[in-house]
Amino acid sequence: MIDVRLLRDDFDATATALARRGVDRARLEELRELDERRRSLVAAVDEARADQGAASRAIGQASPDRRGAMIQAAQELKDRVATLESERDEVVAAHTAAFAAVPNLPHADAPDGVEGDGVVLRTFGEAPTFEDGVRDHVELLEAADALDLARGAKVSGSRFAYLKGEGALLEFALVRYAIEIAMAHGHVPVIPPVLVREEAMYGTGFLPTDEQQLFATRDDGFYLVGTSEVPLAGLHMDELLEADDLPLRYAGYSPCFRREAGAHGKDTRGILRVHQFEKVELFSFVAAEHSAAEHERLLAIEEEVFTGLGIHARIVDIPVGDLGASAARKYDIEAWLPGQQAYREVTSCSNTTDYQARRLRTRVRVGDGDNVLVHTLNGTALAVQRAMIALVEQHQRPDGSVVVPEALQPHLGREVLFAG
Repeated sequence: MIDVRLLRDDFDATATALARRGVDRARLEELRELDERRRSLVAAVDEARADQGAASRAIGQASPDRRGAMIQAAQELKDRVATLESERDEVVAAHTAAFAAVPNLPHADAPDGVEGDGVVLRTFGEAPTFEDGVRDHVELLEAADALDLARGAKVSGSRFAYLKGEGALLEFALVRYAIEIAMAHGHVPVIPPVLVREEAMYGTGFLPTDEQQLFATRDDGFYLVGTSEVPLAGLHMDELLEADDLPLRYAGYSPCFRREAGAHGKDTRGILRVHQFEKVELFSFVAAEHSAAEHERLLAIEEEVFTGLGIHARIVDIPVGDLGASAARKYDIEAWLPGQQAYREVTSCSNTTDYQARRLRTRVRVGDGDNVLVHTLNGTALAVQRAMIALVEQHQRPDGSVVVPEALQPHLGREVLFAG
């Protein structure tokens, strides 16, 4: 959630920034008026309560002949307080809902545009060449009995799969590899809960804007997380941290669940876009003045992960029209997938500034005891299925086997997958 004071104290600059994200100025003017109404009602309730209290105290000191009229007046004040409180509560609820739908202010350096307008900052790794044709990941993995899409669909429906044998072992190796890199950079490994309350989803900005992408339990009010960003962000919900505690850095491993609403007929082949996948997620709590540097730091870790896997990829600065609600700026790593002859996203890395912390009420004590919001950042160290696609497709050999990158060999215990 953005700072309400931005609309009060710096409206023009705030409106100009949010216009880049498609937020209409008139809508912001309505929000400013709603905020003024909320503040007015809060003050009116406080004043009416004070009057009611004073009237009640005066009754006890009044002469008997005046008490009847004073009791009547006190009752009228009580009724007025109740009316004002009801009106205040209604406006506060409307205020909360309206501001929850406003996205974060974009970073000044984030490019303009919509999906597809990202700016390529650099590429890394050597693009593979193939003289004898290319197999995609489905051909490679199914031929080795490492992937079973048909039985995944039979048991759970479309966009589900079994990883078996060397496919399962490859996942374990990739996860361990990514976590060890994260740990080397000071991130504490975490296995978080993947069923969370609505408050955690709201706090991270996935509600109300992304509700159509979420799976929810029928009877218990839980949501299945689409990323461990959610429980990692909630780890310090409602906490006041000390300045010396920061930075706090975590690496969460979890299954993730997404409806992929709006993706009907898109990427239906294989395991690129599935309802359930596994991911190692980087998450940081930092002081505001360090968040820009932390963003670059997380991106560097992601690049290290894929460089070590010998993956050719590019880094893209995502345009403001394609940012999630909570992100001020986001970088994606897009790996080259020979089976598609295209670059596809394999990681993302977002700076959400104080947007999530304001919702989660995560603050830090600084200076002479002042409490300020922390900044939160998240980044995908490794999304298993997408990393697996890039690895097997880029490192495939004509016989259908796959060369295991040297950095992964200690975790997998072999130099070649799917050989003979």
